[in-house]
Amino acid sequence: MESAGPVGAQRQQLNLKKKNRMIKQSWLTATTAAVAMLSMTHANAQSSMAPDLGKLTATAGVIQVEGVSGGGLVPWATITGYGSRDSYGANVHYTYVGTQDYQLSSYGVAVGIADRVELSAAKQRFTGSLAPLNNLRIEQDIFGAKVKLAGDLVYDQDSWMPQIAAGVMYKRNNGIGGLGAVTSVKDLGAKSDSGIDYYLAATKLFLDQSLLVDLTVRATKANQMGILGFGGDKSDRYQAMLEGSVAYLLNRKVAIGAEYRMKPRNLASDNEKDYYDAFVAWFPTKNLSLTLAYVSLGDITIYNTKRQNGVYLSLQAGF
Repeated sequence: MESAGPVGAQRQQLNLKKKNRMIKQSWLTATTAAVAMLSMTHANAQSSMAPDLGKLTATAGVIQVEGVSGGGLVPWATITGYGSRDSYGANVHYTYVGTQDYQLSSYGVAVGIADRVELSAAKQRFTGSLAPLNNLRIEQDIFGAKVKLAGDLVYDQDSWMPQIAAGVMYKRNNGIGGLGAVTSVKDLGAKSDSGIDYYLAATKLFLDQSLLVDLTVRATKANQMGILGFGGDKSDRYQAMLEGSVAYLLNRKVAIGAEYRMKPRNLASDNEKDYYDAFVAWFPTKNLSLTLAYVSLGDITIYNTKRQNGVYLSLQAGF
């Protein structure tokens, strides 16, 4: 049946406007209800989950150079922050690594939820100080997630069961500056400027012996942690790298230790060497920690074959 000319058209417009008003009203009602529900959920969360600083001093680890809870070079199975199973914790950090010819700075934030899940974000900046790499600048973004799978660092003292956690790090290299026509890690032979590291960490704390031991297995394609990209002309496949840490607590506020980290060798332009460090960590309060270490990072590229040794300094503040 045909519409009755202008009258029919006007009726259709009125019906359309009415329908739009109904949709708008329904959307506003749903939005208002959602906001109210979120507000109630947030209020309940605030009342039931609040920062409690419930974990023992130093058992949250410090912030590792890639922004996750662990030692200086190696991620541990620990969850950052001092929130217990019914709480949460968070921190900000700044790390500086200086060798004879290079500097690496890293800063970021990490959050631990219910002593079960950790989320982190960090930015690394790598620079050179010796010609011809004195103008070198490379930046990298790292986003991490970690989940505790089994065990408990403190409460499993009557067994050999370690705390076990699995984690991922998504890394995105932001290019190279200061090298003229070389503007991307791909120009140095890397296959990609982004990649993902997967790791499984087992960390055991022996309270009576004041000793912490960690073993981490990482599947990676990263060259120099991703600073020189991912994969290369020699290899472009995931490789399993072993990493380990040993720490001894001199008292409740001071720990000393050493770490080792295997590295892949994907690039003809960079025959990577394994990393080592020896560190001392000071925890004056649960809100603050300071880590000082001697690090050995090997040579960085074939353009500078000098072994790079230097200082590692990291400051972490949070709850």
